Amino acid sequence: MPHDPRPLTGEPLSLDLLNTVWMRDGERQDLLTGTEGLTGTEGLAVWLAANGLDERFAADGPTLEHVLRARDALASAVDSPGDPAGAARVDEVLAHGRIRARLTGEGPGEEPEFADPAWGAAWLAARDYLRLLAAAPDRIRGCAHEACVLHFFDTSRNGTRRWCSMAACGNRAKASRHYARSRET
Repeated sequence: MPHDPRPLTGEPLSLDLLNTVWMRDGERQDLLTGTEGLTGTEGLAVWLAANGLDERFAADGPTLEHVLRARDALASAVDSPGDPAGAARVDEVLAHGRIRARLTGEGPGEEPEFADPAWGAAWLAARDYLRLLAAAPDRIRGCAHEACVLHFFDTSRNGTRRWCSMAACGNRAKASRHYARSRET
């Protein structure tokens, strides 16, 4: 399995899908359309593996097409909350699956079902976005650095996280402010 080149991983599934696009040295990188010497389906395989979905869904053309559609829909909804067009695009992805209630040996359970398994990963990402909205919509954030396009779910105690990574974007912002202050004097 190729190395995951993304600077931010481990976010909830919906935001991790958005984070398959990032900036490096002022240039847009895209794990799902080819970057770092990977083809789109190889990048999809990396993303599926990073999220424990590689055993359930194939890294093939149809799955890639549906995941790209879901990513575009999620970007629209996350970047413009409350926009009916973004909500409609997420709903279009959600129309390709459903939750089936089940009674298991451990008690009540839910199982996602898809008419076409190629929609599975895309549907799960859209469903995850609904879960985040239900839990804490104000904690879904984009990085505050003007040159960063990454998203995160703020799990900090006081809910004031601003950067995708303090080591990267947070440090760049601090260094930029320090440089500006030193130039003023």
